[in-house]
Amino acid sequence: MRAPSTKPPSNPAAPEPRWGPIIAVSVMIVVLESLPGRLRLLPNWAVYVATALLLVPLLGVQLSRANDAWKRAETIDIFAIELLAGVLNIFALLQLIRLILYHSQDIEPIKLLASGTAVWTINVFIFTFLYWELDGGGPEKRLAGVRRPDFLFAQSNATNDVGSDWHPSFVDYLFLAFTTATAFSPTDTLPLTARAKILMMIQSGISLIAIAIVAARAVNILR
Repeated sequence: MRAPSTKPPSNPAAPEPRWGPIIAVSVMIVVLESLPGRLRLLPNWAVYVATALLLVPLLGVQLSRANDAWKRAETIDIFAIELLAGVLNIFALLQLIRLILYHSQDIEPIKLLASGTAVWTINVFIFTFLYWELDGGGPEKRLAGVRRPDFLFAQSNATNDVGSDWHPSFVDYLFLAFTTATAFSPTDTLPLTARAKILMMIQSGISLIAIAIVAARAVNILR
């Protein structure tokens, strides 16, 4: 009798491409670079080093087809760099609020509006990465279906239109973060876990402050 085969499937699921996250990191750093000097907590070189530390594992996962070592490095780096970016972004937002309260006569409205928009944009990218990495245990675990999801996407209930093998990609999490930052609430994607709800609350709060206080003040000055 023939022994059962122990060979892995000949066509394993391909890992999610990392080109989207790589582009997003590059854009986020350009936006951070656009912030005025008095809104920055760290020198430029520190931001560039952090960027390199995140881009290297992203490229490593892409080129190695999701090698386990590169995936672990990617996960660690994403959480570490996103924490750093979050601190830098909160610092910039607090500095903007301080300038509005105590030095509003010295602020050019265009620069204030641009800085508020930059803080809002960085907020979107930070939470895009957090949602992408946390939902269902990360990109590869989502494809394998080994953990329950943190978000319910509209496509999950529309299998007749998108196919039963549909899984969210990085762009779906970018859209989720953008709509959360714009509407201050869930839109077509629902949070299923406590951590997803808490993250969406934090993102909405930061976005609300950036828009309601900073951008509104800039528009008021322009008038």
